[in-house]
Amino acid sequence: MEKKSVTILIADDDPDDRLMTKEALEESFLVNELKFVEDGVELLQYLRRQGKFSDIQNSPRPGIILLDLNMPKVDGREALKVIKSDPDLKSIPIVVLTTSKADEDIVKTYDLGVNCFISKPVSFSEFVEVTRALGNYWFDIVQLPK
Repeated sequence: MEKKSVTILIADDDPDDRLMTKEALEESFLVNELKFVEDGVELLQYLRRQGKFSDIQNSPRPGIILLDLNMPKVDGREALKVIKSDPDLKSIPIVVLTTSKADEDIVKTYDLGVNCFISKPVSFSEFVEVTRALGNYWFDIVQLPK
């Protein structure tokens, strides 16, 4: 089955985690376009096409967002709350991909409307397996909005 090509927006402040996510997605043979933002402010600007993200060609609407919770300026929890309360953005699926394993974070993010909560695996090979499973689920099984 051919995978759907959608833009994946990765919101993570850690450059090493961004690189690891990119490499894990590539290892998983996901051919999707990847876009990166480094904090919650940039995430919201990207989604609203503000500032350096105003060009629609360089900032296409994401088909899915991979969201870290612990980011500067506006953290992932607050960004999630804003996105899921915005009628124009709330249909974008959001997967929390974070180092947190706290029950409080899991419950709160689901209450805010997250589609999926995943604690980042420690090893790269486990991370590749997680991204492969994410790809199978979100791009082969699930019907995403256009």
